[in-house]
Amino acid sequence: MITREEIVNILQGITHPESGKNIVEGGILQEVTVGEGGKIHLTLVFRRRRDPFAKSVATRAKLAIEAAEAEAQVEILIREGEEAPKPRQHEGMKDVKNIVAVASGKGGVGKSTVTANLAVELHKMGYKVGVLDADIYGPSQPKLFGVEDFEPWAEQVDGLDYIAPAESEGIKINSIGFYIGREDALVWRGPMATNALKQLINQTLWGELDFLLIDMPPGTGDVQISIAENLSLAGAVIVSTPQKVATADVVRGMKMFEAEGIGVPVLGVVENMAFFSPAELPDHRYYIFGRGGARQMAESAGVDFLGEIPLIQAIAENSDAGTPIALGSSEEEKYYAEICRKIVEKLMK
Repeated sequence: MITREEIVNILQGITHPESGKNIVEGGILQEVTVGEGGKIHLTLVFRRRRDPFAKSVATRAKLAIEAAEAEAQVEILIREGEEAPKPRQHEGMKDVKNIVAVASGKGGVGKSTVTANLAVELHKMGYKVGVLDADIYGPSQPKLFGVEDFEPWAEQVDGLDYIAPAESEGIKINSIGFYIGREDALVWRGPMATNALKQLINQTLWGELDFLLIDMPPGTGDVQISIAENLSLAGAVIVSTPQKVATADVVRGMKMFEAEGIGVPVLGVVENMAFFSPAELPDHRYYIFGRGGARQMAESAGVDFLGEIPLIQAIAENSDAGTPIALGSSEEEKYYAEICRKIVEKLMK
């Protein structure tokens, strides 16, 4: 007898011609039940009233299941003109209060380093914090927190297996980097990467958290959209450098979160590597990558500017050593502390 999980996997191959998304990721598939005697019931919800593709999508779904299970009796209920319900919180995340995506339009802007230091600052403020490293192709959090040698293990809760996350400095961490060799390259297509990430999301036992920061992959592809659609995100923080090429990509990233069917509020923009001040000339600022590009972009887009972080050698050195600079009481940590204060004010008001 075909299982519910097998049916969902099959239906990931059925796309809506207009959106180009499969009906699972696109939120069209709302219910799957498998009864006695091979009876299978599906509920498909189409947001558009009189969707011209509704019947053809339903027919393709029925045929795909019957091709895999000849004895299946498939019944499909079609609903049109309804908003799909907000994604439910997964069991492993039921005690997580605020899920915040930390994203960037392009790579190389220091998003992962910002994520790690914001997590540390939130923890220092007295909050329970976790970090999910969703950067499938370039996981950095194990290195940033000095837990590269962590070996994941399973913990049973109510008869189900969950992944116990790593912990560093009181912060819980899970990453695809724990499941591959340090030198391995992930040669995965979009669906494979998305499915791997879903497993991390669904099966990590986070416990009680005030904040879960998600270190997003750069860009606006399948993985990013899947996270935004399948998690109840409280908001997104966008990281950029001052360069125009970086800020142009940030606008695209913001539009993804604001798109219909996603609707995640953008909490604000962080300008990383904003300027450089030599130790011997602390009052001098050199704007190596341009001046204020991210701030100007945020203002023009009507989004809050959360703060700027200078280009500081100690930040890179501490990151390489697996000890985020915010762990100490240096002058540099004030930049992250101010950004965290603004994030907390937005989410707790």
